[in-house]
Amino acid sequence: MNGQYYAMNLFYTPHIEGGLASLPEDEARHCIQALRHKAGDIIHLTDGKGGLYEARIVETGKKQCTAAIEKALPAPPPRNHCLHLAVAPTKNIARFEWFLEKATEIGVDEVTPLSCEHSERRKLRADRLSKVMVSAMKQSLKAELPRLQELTSFARFIQLPADPGTQKFIAYLGPGVKGHLKDNYQPGRDVCILIGPEGGFSPGEARAAEAAGFVPVSLGPGRLRTETAGIVACHTINLLNE
Repeated sequence: MNGQYYAMNLFYTPHIEGGLASLPEDEARHCIQALRHKAGDIIHLTDGKGGLYEARIVETGKKQCTAAIEKALPAPPPRNHCLHLAVAPTKNIARFEWFLEKATEIGVDEVTPLSCEHSERRKLRADRLSKVMVSAMKQSLKAELPRLQELTSFARFIQLPADPGTQKFIAYLGPGVKGHLKDNYQPGRDVCILIGPEGGFSPGEARAAEAAGFVPVSLGPGRLRTETAGIVACHTINLLNE
């Protein structure tokens, strides 16, 4: 994004219609109560779908803010690939939230929480996780909000249909690893990567994933925490696509 935008506050709203943008309640409160914006002020918005806008506030309230779109701003160019990370949530939810925050900042298109044999967390608050991702998108001045899917069983996920051009990998420390992710991924291609729980994928899960077309790869010589492995995978794919 151009340097002139680095100092701006970015607001998120999926509600833009007829040239008017209506901020969600939490965004409106932040805009009006915390930042003291008022009618007539210029603010900057993203719809989370690649659109970036300059708008003028036309109506305010304690929990609402409406702005008229004045112009579209240059947004970052579209990515040449789609990165889908399927990650088992950590027992300590703060660590999974940290992963979501950093992956959003680095660049990820879709995240699916996985329920695996060794998983220690079986429930999630999707609303809280979504807020973490929205905040990270705004902080990093991105115009696209990653898609957060519902918690999905490992067995179901590996059988979901994927585009024929998508490369599929499973981060694994057991036998059959085909080398490092960076040596297997082809830049420019869509990619889906499985990241296991703290106890790792079971041998049965690894075999089932490989049978479903997921190539077992390494993320490095050491054993990584789940959230660290997710960030390493995310950064590797983004770096290879620069």
